[in-house]
Amino acid sequence: MPEDDEILQELKKIRALLEPKPTPPAPKGLWKEFLDFLSKYKIMGLAAAFIIALYLGALVLALVKDFIMPIIGLILNPLGMGDLASAKTTFASQNFIYGDFLVALITFIIVALVIFILVKVTKRWGLE
Repeated sequence: MPEDDEILQELKKIRALLEPKPTPPAPKGLWKEFLDFLSKYKIMGLAAAFIIALYLGALVLALVKDFIMPIIGLILNPLGMGDLASAKTTFASQNFIYGDFLVALITFIIVALVIFILVKVTKRWGLE
């Protein structure tokens, strides 16, 4: 029966390894609790993704509004379709408003840089 004792000892070792470790006590102090909250729920990653997506959406909107829609207007004007936005037939030339797109692009780059710096600072603090 020595085999049974060895198997039983191995099973006890495995059970000890599988038992959950006790949770550490909650940090004391408002700042430590705040940092624990940020790291536990991955708030910085969620906030960074949301902000980048918001400004990327504005960039795509400016691209569509300022470049793609005027191209569609150039295609539809000879067909007599007119201005799609005002629902009237005109044969006026289309305006490519690249300034609005450039503002959205520069804003996106600045916001992405600020988010990058914030993420680097939070990683230095030990948050992810």
